[in-house]
Amino acid sequence: MNSWFTVKVKYTKQLENGTFKRVSEPYLLAAMTFTDAEARIYEELGSSIRGEFQVTGIARTDLHDIFQYDDAEQWFKCKVTYDRIDEDGEKAKTISQNFLVSAAQVKEAYERIEESLATLMIDFNVVSITASPIVEIFPYREEDVQSPAHKAPKPEEEVNHTPIRQVFSASGSDFEDDLDEAQNPDEDSEIIDQTNI
Repeated sequence: MNSWFTVKVKYTKQLENGTFKRVSEPYLLAAMTFTDAEARIYEELGSSIRGEFQVTGIARTDLHDIFQYDDAEQWFKCKVTYDRIDEDGEKAKTISQNFLVSAAQVKEAYERIEESLATLMIDFNVVSITASPIVEIFPYREEDVQSPAHKAPKPEEEVNHTPIRQVFSASGSDFEDDLDEAQNPDEDSEIIDQTNI
């Protein structure tokens, strides 16, 4: 199962005025283990960073989903809570989950997280929104998921359009499964043994 990892990379960056500066930037990527995360960051950044770079830190990051809009590069971390009824149906347990959303400002991040989670059948609260220093995200690689690092260039004739949203989840995480359990706590799950079928 893949998880999200924040990987800090230190390298010498050329600034817009032509000078060079040593910087440390965080990147987010999906990987199986810390070792995989390190190997993958070298693979992803090896062709885009000129010169040597070094990984200075890797940390597992608790994110449920990432909502990327094509018209914004700034990332905001949104903490969302909702109540989940326990199996007895008496006590409500508050569940907290973190999401990342791309937006130009905090207000837009709030509107976009509300829009992205609008289809949920439970009440939720957005309890905090903070700007994230994440530079770039490398999602779990599948044939049908295109990495934001390798986006096709936009045609120049596109001027006014509705922002396109992409959702990235680490493999094995499913927010809606959690919600189904919260809404139907008394339903028994059924496991089918397919070895005899």
